[in-house]
Amino acid sequence: MKCFSAITGIFLHLLVLLPIDAPAQQALDLFIWAGQSNAQGWMGDAANYPEEGKKLDESIFLNWTFVDNQSSGGNWVTMQPQQGRFPQGHFGPEVSFGRELKKLGYNPAIFKYTKGATGLARDWKSPGEGGIYDRMTLSLDSAIRQLEETGFEVTVRGFIWIQGESDAGEEGTAQAYSSNLKQLIGHLRQNVVHAPDLKIILGVDEQHPFVKERPLVVEAQKRLAADDATIAFTSMLGLPKADATHLTPEGLVGHGKRIVDAYLSLLSENEKSQLTTFPGEKKVWNDFVRYTFRFEGRDAHVTLPEKPLPGNPWVWRARFPGWHTEMDQLLLSEGFHLAYVNTDDMYGSPTAVAVWDRFYQFLTTEWKLHPKVSLEGVSRGGLFIYNWAKRNPEKVNCLYAEAPVCDFKSWPGGFGAGQGSQADWEKLKMAYGFASDEEALAYENNPIDNLETLAAAKIPILHMIGLDDQVVPPEENTFVLLDRYIKLGGPASVIPCTEGKQALFGHHFPIETPRLGADFIRYHTELPQPLLPSENYHRHRQGIRNSLIRFQRNKTGRVAFLGGSITYNTGWRDSISNYLQTRFPDTEFQFINAGIPSMGSTPAAFRLQRDVLAAGTVDLLFVEAAVNDASNGRSAQEQVRAMEGIIRQVRRKDASTDIVLMHFVDPPKMERYRRGQVPEVIEHHEKVADHYGIPSIHLAREVTERIDAGEFSWEDDFKDLHPSPFGQGVYFRSMKTFLEKAWDETGAEDDSRERYVLPQPLDPANYNNGVLIEPGRARIGHGWKFLPSWTPADNAGTRANYTEVPMLVAQEEGAVLEFGFSGNAVGIAVAAGPDAGVIEYRIDNMEWQKQDLYTRWSGNLHLPWFYTLGAGLEAGTHVLRIRIAKERNPQSTGNACRIRYFFINK
Repeated sequence: MKCFSAITGIFLHLLVLLPIDAPAQQALDLFIWAGQSNAQGWMGDAANYPEEGKKLDESIFLNWTFVDNQSSGGNWVTMQPQQGRFPQGHFGPEVSFGRELKKLGYNPAIFKYTKGATGLARDWKSPGEGGIYDRMTLSLDSAIRQLEETGFEVTVRGFIWIQGESDAGEEGTAQAYSSNLKQLIGHLRQNVVHAPDLKIILGVDEQHPFVKERPLVVEAQKRLAADDATIAFTSMLGLPKADATHLTPEGLVGHGKRIVDAYLSLLSENEKSQLTTFPGEKKVWNDFVRYTFRFEGRDAHVTLPEKPLPGNPWVWRARFPGWHTEMDQLLLSEGFHLAYVNTDDMYGSPTAVAVWDRFYQFLTTEWKLHPKVSLEGVSRGGLFIYNWAKRNPEKVNCLYAEAPVCDFKSWPGGFGAGQGSQADWEKLKMAYGFASDEEALAYENNPIDNLETLAAAKIPILHMIGLDDQVVPPEENTFVLLDRYIKLGGPASVIPCTEGKQALFGHHFPIETPRLGADFIRYHTELPQPLLPSENYHRHRQGIRNSLIRFQRNKTGRVAFLGGSITYNTGWRDSISNYLQTRFPDTEFQFINAGIPSMGSTPAAFRLQRDVLAAGTVDLLFVEAAVNDASNGRSAQEQVRAMEGIIRQVRRKDASTDIVLMHFVDPPKMERYRRGQVPEVIEHHEKVADHYGIPSIHLAREVTERIDAGEFSWEDDFKDLHPSPFGQGVYFRSMKTFLEKAWDETGAEDDSRERYVLPQPLDPANYNNGVLIEPGRARIGHGWKFLPSWTPADNAGTRANYTEVPMLVAQEEGAVLEFGFSGNAVGIAVAAGPDAGVIEYRIDNMEWQKQDLYTRWSGNLHLPWFYTLGAGLEAGTHVLRIRIAKERNPQSTGNACRIRYFFINK
């Protein structure tokens, strides 16, 4: 099975097919898009229509029908929001789907036919029964005919079917779903599009209540994908949802990208090799691939290197792109891209510079070329490169020019020793908006003018010139510019080209040293440093071979994630789940999210049985606690006891369970690493990992060193200890690298799983038998109440499992309770809210001690918090006594103690 997860205002005027520029797109790639509400984009409010890649919408065709509601009237339009649902319309996953395909070189035409809350059996029906499917096929036939009659060659590339929730609503339709879907796919392939191997993408919301109750629907889709190499299943797990059923606009964008990934997974290697990252027509230029396209109605092209350098560096030619191309070919062969947009007869005017601004934005955002470019100008191209560079010095690596025009008074004006060109002079005045010669001659922003900003930025300049150039005399152009530039402190060089035939009055001459020009650009091109290898931050120790064997041999897997809010939140955890499903497509996984905000290793050791092991043995466990253990003030001893207790509990349940320990980042850890020190909490956890041979991933150190290497920043990219989506990606990529190395270098041929031997404990008092005890077990005295379902009376926030649950509550000074237990450790898990008080406690006949229950986060939240009141006790029976103290934290509003659990180490 192939399983993939990961992650405008006014309606555009309906553009019928005929006005669209057909000659530029003779071949169209048709995708049929059908299903119910998430295929339609039920919650895709077009007020949030995605801006990224929006320019591509102009070249993507869409024929849409919101069944029994609005439609494009049977016409093909450009990609756009569709009427209905919201004041500005709605959109679905087809938007990002189409844009991603366009980037890959497809010319997408999307036929979208959807209706929410429809069932395959009840509404779409079998072929020939007059259901939505029959209506769709008739509309599809008409839509294809319309394209072909307009001159397009149409190839049906795929069918996307996002549906099934409604069929899961009843047992009968759920049972019949597999056969019904097979029938629909077979009929579409054989009788409608006549393509027996048509690629199919299936999807359904696995978390929809109906699907969770009757998973037959999702199982049927996965089974079809497993049995047919031309069908893929794509998941919605982890995508943000607006309600229990529908994806948010962000989720719809993510879903469209996942569907593209699923489609690409069905392509052969040969088909994948034909994909491009640029639009337009693919050509061959001097043995390099060139894509020619239209940009704002202008001819443009990008030529691709066979193997791009990291960061996608590029050279931008101004004018005469076919002149003296030896240097360009050298740079292409060495990994540079080559770009050009036709701004002929604009002479570097402000209007031309504005076009360049937009072309630069287009190439650096849509096609990910490097933010800094090397500029190349020939003859009048000098006007373009200097005028744009002076406006954008921070975007320029260097300037290379051949016989460049640096002052239009010299050429085309002819007001010096040069020959000039009257026709070009008149065109230049028109391009700049000059009303007279006098106004043009008074212009003070030629390339030779206002060089201060470029010089201050130390932008290197190299000119190749002919000494006998009578068209663009160097005395009026290059020599003036370079003299001024050097005097301003700018680096500049000039190479006179004196060998070979000098043509066109010395303006055309052979470039004697194209290698020197290529080396000049290469030397001054800002390239990213090689990324630090994630492997540097991984400690494999005994490895995770057992889980590989389990997933490959048994085709089942239980994977648990134990940690705090960084684990609880969506992000890296979802990506790991999706990765595992993709790597092991035939394996049925159960994923356990045991992340709870604010909780570190001590709470984890005592809730492990309830939250993880109660489901049975675990094949692979990811554990993280370094952030919360440090910020929650757990002692070094308790950090070791808790982490050791987690490992011993898991391995006692199943000695073959693989465990991976992760150390997440926060600013204090970064500071420690920068001082050459390992954060203490990581030292403590690593002590346990070393003792038990547990692999660990040092993400805190990795993020710190990547930031220090300039790969990204904390403020703009990672942003917080709760990582941004970018930061979540950093975590995931490192974890994925760890898993791939661990498994790819592990042979599983003998199918024998190792039983890890538990060594003697580091600390005999570790929490290897931690459990939670319901509060009703205590003996309460005056002032205490047992509330079967406690809810706060104030407006402070709450956390899951700490409201509308049993709670022991006391607020009066002197209120006492007793809790008898057997074990060597005891504590209480409380809801520490704005009125949290101070308790006094003692175990057996020991001295009374005090514990302030108020935390630094209690002001607006009844925060779940674990207080260890005794550890390292003698094994046996003990009694814990708790009473409410008179004193209180100055920030607290009361003396309350609310106990959700007692916890003990038996």
